[in-house]
Amino acid sequence: MNTKTPPSTAAPADTPAQSSARDLDPIGQNIESILAFYLDEEQHITRSQRTLETISGSLGRPLYLGAIVLFVVLWILANVWLHQLGFATVDPPPFPWLQGIVGLGAFLTMIVVLIKQNRLAKLEERRTYLELQVNLLTEQKTTKLINLIEELRRDLPIKDRHDPEATAYQQPTDPKSVLAALDERLATGERAPDLTENKKKESE
Repeated sequence: MNTKTPPSTAAPADTPAQSSARDLDPIGQNIESILAFYLDEEQHITRSQRTLETISGSLGRPLYLGAIVLFVVLWILANVWLHQLGFATVDPPPFPWLQGIVGLGAFLTMIVVLIKQNRLAKLEERRTYLELQVNLLTEQKTTKLINLIEELRRDLPIKDRHDPEATAYQQPTDPKSVLAALDERLATGERAPDLTENKKKESE
């Protein structure tokens, strides 16, 4: 009795064309890198932090504002109505209990928002540090390419001309000197020229 083997359910391997197409897609690679960065940050969020940020997200919606206004209006109307009918009121005017509840709610809301802002500030600091590292690495690669092109130009059997701009670009950028020059300009109050004003003057 012949037995038929079941068809294989394994996923087909990527062809060389598909792999090369994926490698030649810089936009897709950049998006995957950015998503991986944020997914890594999400994995480090604790359960309590996630709960507080969920609450913070709900506090920033118009529905929350409407609920607060509705609560305050109903509280005032109920106490005024009970007072006019001669019944004992829970919070007579000037409504000290209402003021305490609203103040406590505002204090808790501020704490929840600050907790989320602190985490976002740390995330922004890491992202800024990453951008700085990438920019410095890009500058180093660009300097290396300029040096290689200059070496190739000198080795080619053509007239060797002096290019002062290329010579200046061959020198790697020193971040300390750039920051020192920036601090010096900021200390003297020097500002960058307004490009919009310059364009208006040129058009006139």
